[in-house]
Amino acid sequence: MFSFDPALYALVNANAQTPLLSIETARFISGWVPNLSLIVVALGFVRGSPAMRRSLVLLLMSMAIAWCIARLIRWGFPTPRPAQLNMGMQWLQHGGRASFPSMHASGAFALAMAVSLGSMRHRTTLVAFAWMAALAMAWSRVHLGVHFPSDVIGGALVGICGAYLAWWLLLGIRKQRGLRWSRLRLRFGLQPR
Repeated sequence: MFSFDPALYALVNANAQTPLLSIETARFISGWVPNLSLIVVALGFVRGSPAMRRSLVLLLMSMAIAWCIARLIRWGFPTPRPAQLNMGMQWLQHGGRASFPSMHASGAFALAMAVSLGSMRHRTTLVAFAWMAALAMAWSRVHLGVHFPSDVIGGALVGICGAYLAWWLLLGIRKQRGLRWSRLRLRFGLQPR
């Protein structure tokens, strides 16, 4: 927990006077947006173009890398959740697992950054929607009392870094494959494309 966490947490965390619609919206975002994203990704693999599939591979790699990084951080530096410190109100049943960084925020921001970096980056509506969903996920986790603001900020950084790392790895693989094909073409006297 950082020094800014208590004040910012108290400002965002839902309390007894918070409208039920706000709490239910946060529950929907926290619980259903990851499932809906999975459905959209599956449909993209089934019905999408080859460029979309490449972008979805980047997206899935980004989320996997972010998940691994977040797990390592949680394992190395376990931090308590707000409820474990008797702070605010928790509106979701949640175990006592480590809090920093937020796994939900890591995945959401990895997805948003991957959409921005992938071939879908030209679709500004989709990019804007992905970033709004990531921000909404971060807000919902604090609003429901399961994370401190620093947890979702850390999760956002992990997700963004995971997406950049995945993009860098895929770019390296594509360059290596391109060099291999160029060497084969030269070897057999074929004209480069």
